[in-house]
Amino acid sequence: MVGFVVLCNAFKNSRAPINAHIMAKQTRKTPAKSPSKATSTTKKAPSRSRAKKVVPEGTFPTSLELNVTFDTYPAGKFTHKDLGLSIDDVLSMYRNMLLQRRFEERAAQMYGKQKIAGFLHLYIGQEAISTGTSTAIKIGLDSIITAYRDHGHGLALGMTANECMAEMFGKVGGCSRGKGGSMHFFSKEKGLFGGHGIVGSHVPVGVGIAFAHKYKEDGGVSIAFYGDGAAGQGSVHEAANLASLYELPSILVVENNHYAMGTAVHRAFAETEFTHHAVGYKMKAALVDGMDVFSVCKAMQDHVALARENKPSMLEIRTYRYRGHSMSDPQKYRTKEELESKKNEDPIIRLKAYILEHKMTSVKALDAIDEDVKDEVLASVEFAENSPVPDLSEIYEHIYDESDYPYLA
Repeated sequence: MVGFVVLCNAFKNSRAPINAHIMAKQTRKTPAKSPSKATSTTKKAPSRSRAKKVVPEGTFPTSLELNVTFDTYPAGKFTHKDLGLSIDDVLSMYRNMLLQRRFEERAAQMYGKQKIAGFLHLYIGQEAISTGTSTAIKIGLDSIITAYRDHGHGLALGMTANECMAEMFGKVGGCSRGKGGSMHFFSKEKGLFGGHGIVGSHVPVGVGIAFAHKYKEDGGVSIAFYGDGAAGQGSVHEAANLASLYELPSILVVENNHYAMGTAVHRAFAETEFTHHAVGYKMKAALVDGMDVFSVCKAMQDHVALARENKPSMLEIRTYRYRGHSMSDPQKYRTKEELESKKNEDPIIRLKAYILEHKMTSVKALDAIDEDVKDEVLASVEFAENSPVPDLSEIYEHIYDESDYPYLA
């Protein structure tokens, strides 16, 4: 839990229901063991007199029963009016999702040309999550933290294509001055705390950020995104426990794209309904269709409102990535037929159809948006190409708060 403590300090300074039914029966009583006596080779510890606790006969439960209902947010249920959004808001959401898609398509091309080194994890297919979230929060006040599939979240929050592309190129013009790369986008201004490469390790940091929001009484909330593959990590569950115990303005979000790095959820988890994980931590939870940006936005609006009342919660957002886990993934764990069928649920195509059905604008206008986005992305590649690489003298900059690097011996 080092991340939890460190982040707190650093931040300070700077809906159809699903029923879960659990029944446990008493089978035998085990006599309580007497506590061992504390001893010392130098001095005997003082004894403490403890009153014996007598449990009245018949008070121990013979069974325990728990019935829990989870809200769900299915695709096609909500309209922009349900969310309080204007036509301009919807068109802005469409452009943002399209920017994420075109940006990553170009990034994949640049990776093939060896302009981008290391790992590259694409968000293609999951854009409704980042866009729905950014629409529902107060950007700059609220905080977002995620794993290494972070490009979409950065662009959704308003980071520029230039700073994002340059970061992947390892150039000074990048959001982390070229020293973070694809997996480590960061923006203090937009409230993006990464971009983290170690599976599940950032979730305690996200809960620590929530602690900081509560401590500072600034009204902000912290949303920690992690993949289905991280849902079994101990750090995630420790963080969930603390979020509930301390009543923090925290939302823990599983972006369930079904395959983690390449293993189907049903092969990796005894409990495949991730909403059920919230039961152990007395949290409210909900299931969301992540292929509909309105469903995501509605869920986020509801759960952000809970968080602002210091009521933490969990969301499972079911989505689908159209590319591999990373660029080297041969994707042998799924069929081409499955992939093609899931493309019928493409969140961008769904929103485009909604816009045209409600006569918000014309096909020609949407095509113009696409061309504008493509030009923006091409310009970001040129920007990244022309940006210099970091000088060796910057190696310790933005690592420690102190200017004299006291932790380096």
